[in-house]
Amino acid sequence: MADIAAVIIGRNEGARLVACLASLGQDFARIIYVDSGSTDGSLKAAQDAGAEVVALDTDRPFTAARARNAGIEALKTGVSPDFVQFIDGDCMLDPGWIATALGFLVGAPEVAVVCGRRRERFPENSIYNRLCDAEWNTPIGEAHACGGDALMRWEALMAVDGYNPDLIAGEEPEMCLRMRRLGWKIWRLDAEMTLHDAAILRFGQFWKRARRGGYAYAQGAAMYGRAPERHGVAGVRRILIWGAVIPVLIVFGLVAIGPLALVLLAVYPLQVARIARRKGGTRGAWEQASLLTVGKFAELQGIGDYLWRRWQARDAELIEYK
Repeated sequence: MADIAAVIIGRNEGARLVACLASLGQDFARIIYVDSGSTDGSLKAAQDAGAEVVALDTDRPFTAARARNAGIEALKTGVSPDFVQFIDGDCMLDPGWIATALGFLVGAPEVAVVCGRRRERFPENSIYNRLCDAEWNTPIGEAHACGGDALMRWEALMAVDGYNPDLIAGEEPEMCLRMRRLGWKIWRLDAEMTLHDAAILRFGQFWKRARRGGYAYAQGAAMYGRAPERHGVAGVRRILIWGAVIPVLIVFGLVAIGPLALVLLAVYPLQVARIARRKGGTRGAWEQASLLTVGKFAELQGIGDYLWRRWQARDAELIEYK
C-alpha cells in the first residue's frame, strides 16, 4: 500500500478549513496544515483534527508556493511518502478521488501529477463563482499543468525541488513546466476531485484575482518567454491587445477623426459575443465572456505591478494578494 500524505494550506479559512480536514478521511499517513498568519483559530482547529501544523513566520510575504514548500519540508522528516495530495483549505476532497487518482498513478509511472474536476461549492451565489467553476472545467487527458489541488508523485517533487517560492501566482504551471522538461507527464482525469468555495461576491474581489493573474502571466513570460514553451507569452499578448492597444487606438482615433472613432468601442461587445458563442451561447457563457473581457483591464494592471517591481529593484518584496 502506497504512503500518501496531504498538505493543506490556508489563512483564516474558518469553517471551510474544518470541512476540508473532515473530508480527508482515513486515506493519509500524514496530514500537514500550513498556516499563513491566521487569526481565526485555524491552527487549533487543525491540531484538534489531528493534523501536524506548520505556522509560517512573517519575515516575508505569504504566498501559496511558500506555504506548499513548507509542507513539503515538513514531510521530509521521518519516512517520506510516495505521493502527496495538495489541497487548499477552502476545498473539500471528494471521497472517491484518492482511490481513482492513486490507481492511475500506480499504473502510469511516467505521470508526476494527476488532477480532476474541481467544482465551485456555491456557484449560485455570484457570477464570479460561476466563472471560477467554468475555469476549473479543464480538458481531460494529458495536460500542461494542474491547479492548486492535485495528487503528486514525491519523486517528481524532489526532482524539481518543489515550488518556486518567488511566484505570487501561477506556481503550479511553472512547476509542471519544470517537471515536463525532465520527462514527466501531467494528467487531468475524468473524475470528481474537490469542492472549492471561492466566495467571490464583489467586483473588487474579482478584480484583485484577475490582477494577480496578470502579474503571473508577466512573471511567467519574463522567466520562460524565450524558451521553447513560450510560457505566459500568449496570455500577455492577449492582455496587451485588449487592455492597452485597442484603447490607445481609440484615443488616437478621437484625436485624429473625432467622435466617429468611438465606433471602435464596438470591438468589445463583439469580443464578448465571440467568446460566448464559442462557449455555447448560454446565459452562463455570456456571463463568462463579459467577465473575461473586463478582466483584461485588471490583468493589465497586474502586468504593470510586475513591471513596476522590476523597475524598482529585482530583490523588492513580493506583492501580496489575498
